[in-house]
Amino acid sequence: MSETPAAGEESSDYSSRTRRFGGAIRRTPLLHGLPKEVAVLSAIAFFVAIGFGILAPALPIFAKTFDVTALQASAVISVFALMRFVFAPIAGVLVDRLGERIILTSGLLIVAISSAIAGFSQTYLQLVAFRGIGGIGSSMFTVSALALLLRVVDSSQRGRAASAFQGGFLLGGVAGPAVGGIVVAISIRAPFFVYAASLFAAALVTLIFLTRAQLHEREEEVSHGQSDKLQELRTALRNKAYQAALGTNLISGFVSFGLRSSVVPLFVVEGLQRGASLSGFGFLAAAAVQALVLLPAGRMADTQGRRKALLFGTIATAIGMVFLTLADAAVNGLGQAAMLGTILFLVSMAIQGFGAAFLGSAPSAVVGDVMGGKKGGIVVATFQMMSDVGAVLGPLAAGLLVDLFDFSWAFAFGALLAILPIFLVIRMPETLKRSAVT
Repeated sequence: MSETPAAGEESSDYSSRTRRFGGAIRRTPLLHGLPKEVAVLSAIAFFVAIGFGILAPALPIFAKTFDVTALQASAVISVFALMRFVFAPIAGVLVDRLGERIILTSGLLIVAISSAIAGFSQTYLQLVAFRGIGGIGSSMFTVSALALLLRVVDSSQRGRAASAFQGGFLLGGVAGPAVGGIVVAISIRAPFFVYAASLFAAALVTLIFLTRAQLHEREEEVSHGQSDKLQELRTALRNKAYQAALGTNLISGFVSFGLRSSVVPLFVVEGLQRGASLSGFGFLAAAAVQALVLLPAGRMADTQGRRKALLFGTIATAIGMVFLTLADAAVNGLGQAAMLGTILFLVSMAIQGFGAAFLGSAPSAVVGDVMGGKKGGIVVATFQMMSDVGAVLGPLAAGLLVDLFDFSWAFAFGALLAILPIFLVIRMPETLKRSAVT
């Protein structure tokens, strides 16, 4: 596996797809020039995210109905992420052997069925077990969907495709909690069934719109042995661009999905001494900025290079964490210091949303370049595992630092970690085939 695909390797296949789906593409300006599979996968991401957004706030509350501790209630969430991480390599192998569409559909159905059954849980252990099974299905969906996304587009379109896919998750993630309050009011068990219904809808979309003929699999991509797949991974791991993508995804998971999501709500209430609603406004600011910048960020990755887009994302993430550290340092009580801390907090969340837009597209585009349009389930799975590792370790490290010291230490540690991927990006080669840019 070379660091960049051979010139012209993908452009001919892509142009034929563009002509075939040209009419449908022109009707969706935001996805102009992309194969229709990108729109389908983005719609699937939306269904998955909106269902999870409805369920997530209700999970710990439902777990507490079994008279368990706060730690045990939190474990219901952790077991899902843990099983995603553990099963990711197997999901990658399955994608290479059976194909993306089969694993994608199977993963969605596993999460849907396990979620519906979890809604009928009569004991805490039943709830944990079915959430763990759901994590397995989630791993299958995530790896297969990203692997497919990176294969159906040309090198010059991977940034925008990844942005569109991420946009589906983002819109669903914002809409889910807004609907969740209404659903929970009906019954504490209702979110499980709504989540299952959204996943069944996503599986139906997969079966209808992602036929085998639309996957455009090359005839020469015959399934290889396990040793060949491991060799592909070893080759990718020697690629400095792939190393940068892995490092960026690891720190992004640690800082954005782990540390920030677990500590920021506590910081707003205990550090800034503000109401919990301010935390919601902060995350809304991050999501709004990310949504506005997603498509321009993907376009930059496709026209000006992955390396430049990655630098924008990693530097912005580090700066955002520095501002978050300063927000805690500015809090010395009441008055102007407290107001300054609030302003710095909101600015930091907006900056991190800006960085997240670039990190939601450029690293995935790099992985697609390294794969060269071929099957690479194990390569994608390893990339995805980095984010899961960060999401598991981030809350633990942040919580420990807050308990031992204060919020400033946790945020400063996050800022320090966020700087590290910048050096990996600086040393990486550019993987975008500029000759393919149109």
